[in-house]
Amino acid sequence: MEGVNQILKHTKPGILIVDDNDDILDYLSHDMGTSYAVYTAKDGEKAFSLLQHEPIQLVVSDVMMPRLDGFELCEKIKLTLELSHIPVILLTAKNTLQARIQGLKAGADAYIEKPFSLDHLYAQIENLLASRSKLKQCYAQSPLVHINSIAHTQMDEAFVEKLVSTILAHLDETQLDVERLSLLMNMSKPTLYRKIKSISDLSPHDIINLTRLKKAADLINSGNHRVNELAEEAGYNSPGQFRRNFYKYFKMSPSEYIDKAITRSYQLREGSV
Repeated sequence: MEGVNQILKHTKPGILIVDDNDDILDYLSHDMGTSYAVYTAKDGEKAFSLLQHEPIQLVVSDVMMPRLDGFELCEKIKLTLELSHIPVILLTAKNTLQARIQGLKAGADAYIEKPFSLDHLYAQIENLLASRSKLKQCYAQSPLVHINSIAHTQMDEAFVEKLVSTILAHLDETQLDVERLSLLMNMSKPTLYRKIKSISDLSPHDIINLTRLKKAADLINSGNHRVNELAEEAGYNSPGQFRRNFYKYFKMSPSEYIDKAITRSYQLREGSV
């Protein structure tokens, strides 16, 4: 069975199962189809092609396969900017330390020996998806959580650092939008959108706003408590727009955050924290 389970395809997390054994593909895709949108491939090359065209959030791959094995597929995923955020679970009958080391070097997020327990596999999948979801939520809602917290590979870290530094370098452009940002990042708009969305569950517009607001939060914690100045420093046209966006993302007004920063600063000086 090579292809995709179409049932509720767009409402469930997309999981790609890669194995050259038809029985394993049928077994896993049937069992996992109730919880996930299941895509299947019999070798690494087919899997890599699917990854470039389908909304896949996690890969479960056998190691021993023709054309492109699991180690090679994993490494190729982690070295491709558009895909490097996708977690990879390797399944293998090679129960050796050398094989584990090879999997880690390829960038695997988890390594499960065959024969494996379905409960174990499900637990690994849910843990990887849930941990990433929590980090994304924390980044989007906390004024001080850095974007690096949602980067899980060196390539992703380099991407988000370049993204934020680019936005910060153009904070004075109050009309900075995805078209302008894509030019600055030397990426097409669709590619930039997909990469930002896959890493953060946010749009480029959200990332621009959050970068502005987190800059303002840094300034507040450095002692700047004048809302008008903060709005200007963060690149907003008006204090009103700044206040609305601050509340939209962080569920508190700039004034409330300033009060918290002042209280914390006082407590630190008094040695009570």
